[in-house]
Amino acid sequence: MDRTVVVIPCYDEAERLDVSAFRRFAARAPDVQLLFVDDGSRDETLRVLDALRQECPDRVDVLRLPTNAGKAEAVRHGVLEAMRRGCEFVAFWDADLSTSLDEIDCFRATLRERPEIEMVFAARVNLLGREVRRKLSRHYLGRIFATLVAFSLRLPIYDTQCGAKMFRVTDDLRLVMSERFLSRWVFDVEILARFLLLRRAASGRTPLRSVIVEEPLQRWTDVHGSKLRPWHFAAGMVDFARIYVRYLRRIGGGT
Repeated sequence: MDRTVVVIPCYDEAERLDVSAFRRFAARAPDVQLLFVDDGSRDETLRVLDALRQECPDRVDVLRLPTNAGKAEAVRHGVLEAMRRGCEFVAFWDADLSTSLDEIDCFRATLRERPEIEMVFAARVNLLGREVRRKLSRHYLGRIFATLVAFSLRLPIYDTQCGAKMFRVTDDLRLVMSERFLSRWVFDVEILARFLLLRRAASGRTPLRSVIVEEPLQRWTDVHGSKLRPWHFAAGMVDFARIYVRYLRRIGGGT
């Protein structure tokens, strides 16, 4: 049976962590480890996480960063630690559970059933029969950003910024995560750019679009208390420009 580690970056999340939901998931998923990364929190987050770890020592662990490094670095450090532990699949997930932990089963099923797939990304698509609740302002800003990214990467990707993604552990993933990210917020795009650069460097490899699946979520909720603010959109655009100059200009777009 494959072993999966789900990395959950946390910064000042003591009031928002749904400990009961994490506890229930840990009880029913014996082959999944939840690895919380405390990103130098100033509140009681570490205390809450340590208490959960003591309740579920075989299913929950905590990695503490001494100072706040940003979500991108918290995720990167968590993924590196997960790979050091010998997992087959590694994911990162938003601590507020805007994406339900139940989706983990769907993501793993895709990776199990399709060995050619290396990445499964959540997509917030408000289809009939699904519950995707987003603030209109965030939805439209997100669509603008996602369209720009898809055009620049030359990948038909719908949703780059949903905070739920799962990867098959490969040598490419180790290389992608080996270096600090330029961006604190839109590192998801930088991950894709790094994968593109690796594939461009090795001719004859399967196109990146052939190893990624986007899974429309059954439910997604815009949880109150998000740290995202309107100015983060502008910051994200600046970071995307830096990513473009660093990676995409070198490879002329994606494949």
